[in-house]
Amino acid sequence: MLASTTTHRIPRAVWALGFVSLFMDLSSELVHSLLPLYLVGSLGASMLAVGLIEGVAEATALIVKVFSGAISDFLGKRKGLLLLGYGLAALTKPLFPVAASADQVLFARLLDRIGKGIRGAPRDALVADIAPPEIRGACFGLRQAMDTVGAFLGPLLAILLMILLAGDIHLVLWFAVPPALVAVGLILVGVREPDAPPPGQRLRSPIHFRAWRSFSPAYWWVVGLGALFSLARFSEAFLVLRAQDAGFSATWVPLVMVVMAGFYMLSAYPAGKLSDRAGPTGLLAFSLALLLIADLLLAKADSPALLLAGVAFWGLHMGFSQGILATLVAHTTPSDLKGTAFGLFNLASGAALLVASVLAGWLWQQLGAASTFLAGAGFCVATLLLLALRRY
Repeated sequence: MLASTTTHRIPRAVWALGFVSLFMDLSSELVHSLLPLYLVGSLGASMLAVGLIEGVAEATALIVKVFSGAISDFLGKRKGLLLLGYGLAALTKPLFPVAASADQVLFARLLDRIGKGIRGAPRDALVADIAPPEIRGACFGLRQAMDTVGAFLGPLLAILLMILLAGDIHLVLWFAVPPALVAVGLILVGVREPDAPPPGQRLRSPIHFRAWRSFSPAYWWVVGLGALFSLARFSEAFLVLRAQDAGFSATWVPLVMVVMAGFYMLSAYPAGKLSDRAGPTGLLAFSLALLLIADLLLAKADSPALLLAGVAFWGLHMGFSQGILATLVAHTTPSDLKGTAFGLFNLASGAALLVASVLAGWLWQQLGAASTFLAGAGFCVATLLLLALRRY
């Protein structure tokens, strides 16, 4: 009964944003579950090149959030930026099946991730705007869970299409276009936002460095913590490549992303609800322990079963960390600076993710796959020790 009551209290716009995330992630993960294989197998890219492409693309998305978040605070409106970001991502989907070189893939990934960066901080800020404070963790957890439903269905659809279309990756990638367009349509008809605050409550310019003084030490601690989490967790492209290493055929490699997203999906909403009742520090420490186990299993993985076990723990780590970190950002920042706050948080995380992905690619190329995941385990231990020094 309690779960039903809580669900009914979640605002309609949060549900709408959840479905938008679901359809866009279905589209994106269909592409991403096959793209590393295409880069390495068809285009001859090295592991270091994969790390650079993934790191630069994801870091670009996170860095763009600094500006989109601050601009959404300045405007007092979020929906226009959501439309721009999701619309740009939808327009890039046809670029992947026609790409004929690693440079073209990088260009498409950058445009796609710029779209993600434009929409990310305003979307999280909009959730913070409309979510009642007492169930804010549940609202972030719900949106994250629905996002992972799309991340679960995308690779699953990729497997089905690879079977039906005899492994024609180019043709399969075209199927990412329709769900991306559905996501844009849902924003137009399903998302409403609160009225803009009075002009006196807005920043004088989109990027106002003096406004950063309004953030508490607790917020800057969350920013640093988010960067450490990103450093401990590199691009998921390396999970796809590890599956190929463990003997998966190209058709079945997306199963790795299905398993990861499935466990992420099942844990994100319960973790968000639990964070509303219990302190977040213990849950974040638990998520790092899950990632540590995942890295150790993936470093040792010499069979499909062991690899999928590691991927399952990776997905649980995501469910117990991403929504909780977003909730911490929302809890530690002023109401009129939420977009800027999420932007700065993602700037730090983006820089760390770039370093982590490039390092992962270099280690794999120089020392082998196991070294990449053992390095991730080392960063997990370091982050756990730092987390123990201060409880939020």
